[in-house]
Amino acid sequence: MNILELSEQEIIRRNSLEQLRRLGIDPYPAAVYAVDGYAGEIRASFRDDAPPRQVRVAGRIMSRRIMGKASFMELQDATGRIQIYLTRDDICPDENHTELYNTVFRKLLDIGDIVGIGGFVFRTQTGEISVHARELTVLSKSLRPLPVVKQKDGVVYDGFSDPEQRYRQRYVDLVVNDGVKDVFLKRTKIFNSMRAFFNEKGYVEVDTPVLQTIPGGAAARPFITHHNALDIPLYLRIANELYLKRLIVGGFEGVYEFSRNFRNEGMDRSHNPEFTCMEIYVAYKDYRWMMDFTEQLLERICMDVLGDTKVQIGDREIDCKPPFRRVTLTEAVREHTGMDIGGMDENALRAACDRLGVEQDGSMGKGKLIDAIFGEKCEQAYIQPTFITDYPVEMSPLTKRHRVHPELTERFELMINGKEIANAYSELNDPLDQRQRFEEQLRLSEKGDDEAMYIDEDFLRALEYGMPPTGGMGIGMDRLTMLLTGRESIQEVLLFPQMRPEKPAKKDPAERYAAHGIAEARVPALQKAGYLTVESLCGANPQLVRRELFDIHKKYNLEPEPPSAREVEAWIRSVSGQQTQPDEFSR
Repeated sequence: MNILELSEQEIIRRNSLEQLRRLGIDPYPAAVYAVDGYAGEIRASFRDDAPPRQVRVAGRIMSRRIMGKASFMELQDATGRIQIYLTRDDICPDENHTELYNTVFRKLLDIGDIVGIGGFVFRTQTGEISVHARELTVLSKSLRPLPVVKQKDGVVYDGFSDPEQRYRQRYVDLVVNDGVKDVFLKRTKIFNSMRAFFNEKGYVEVDTPVLQTIPGGAAARPFITHHNALDIPLYLRIANELYLKRLIVGGFEGVYEFSRNFRNEGMDRSHNPEFTCMEIYVAYKDYRWMMDFTEQLLERICMDVLGDTKVQIGDREIDCKPPFRRVTLTEAVREHTGMDIGGMDENALRAACDRLGVEQDGSMGKGKLIDAIFGEKCEQAYIQPTFITDYPVEMSPLTKRHRVHPELTERFELMINGKEIANAYSELNDPLDQRQRFEEQLRLSEKGDDEAMYIDEDFLRALEYGMPPTGGMGIGMDRLTMLLTGRESIQEVLLFPQMRPEKPAKKDPAERYAAHGIAEARVPALQKAGYLTVESLCGANPQLVRRELFDIHKKYNLEPEPPSAREVEAWIRSVSGQQTQPDEFSR
């Protein structure tokens, strides 16, 4: 890497790295460092009347206060931060060899470096529980400076707060921003609580294919790839529903999976193209049983993760204590629009969308039109947990018809804080009805609906062998995590959300500069000064450009010598399209 591509801090840290090596210290040792103490448990277990506890801790240096022969630093590990007290005499008992303190600690280590500390726990005169260091081991030298986040009276200054930077560099976000790691620890607890609840019921966790020949189980646009050995197109999974139902056909009573799904659709605060969904299917159950089951499940997760059924999101308090309200889709639309969509055909629904100002297009069938009305006019109104039930057949191609109202299906969506959290059915197990539903989806596809379902002949064959009455449910794990951590953006609960590729600053190649008489050896310094393209020199002040180049050459001790003022004037005249005098460099 060219030295001019580095910041001043990066250059200093690389120089410190080389000095450590010259001192015989490996800045990236391979040996095990036996840690037996952690910041959180050290503070929690400390007793003033107990004998001093010997510990070995390791972590990242987050701050330092150097005061002659004694110093303090703050070390951050996986559980939090703890203060370290160091003295020259403790870590360098040989008076003739004090490099570890005077040179390594004071001069060559930086904030962000990872070190190991051996010593004993004590309380300082100011009451801070700390580790008195007896040994210091360099474990990893940091070559980039961390953002310095300052706090005063509980107010954060110079925070690493730009969302795009935080999501792109989640590793930095986790280090410097308090509370970020807690979100992801809670996410893990949510998964563990749900898994334990299912396992206690005797249901079996399974794995189903991510690469599929037919992208079934949901109305969504898939990602397409190609299998070279088989020479066939494959699709990344949009849902795992049809595979789990095959297992119910095969004799499992209850199966579930935490499924990584991929949908080639838009991104916003509640959608990411790659997301996690839990789906569960239980034989001999229906959607009414699944509503009760879902209430029990959410109450259990809230108690395990939060110790309470109440969740605070902004100024809203949401209570997940059962029972939840139950409202039919038709009632919901009537309540929020004044329209009764029951019995409306496609033309009537299009007219209703026009009156309500709901966007539509010609590819949308009856189901999507109803979904658009509900999504735009009703969904956001359901803050407290509410089951929206009994969807029209056209909206639910995998769902059993309602036992009383055959134009509807036995389906519910659980809405919380204005978002869909769960979707559940009495699963359709009539293979002839299922084929008709698939064929209707095919007709929608021919109209231009690129999210319509494919016909899965193998799934139909499985149904023909007989699937018992089954209740099924899917929960968006990312949205559930948003709910229980009080986050309003899905990017906040994904460690590495999808982002647009970073666009590097445009730089001209050396050849473009050479066309204006600028030698290749001059280009790195010019670009370091900010003249990344030839055009950026057009109209520049020659004296200012030369002074900037002179400062860069002096700072980085560059060769060759800085250009003369007349050289720089000639460059700028050439770039600006002005004629250079013939004897420009002869005088």
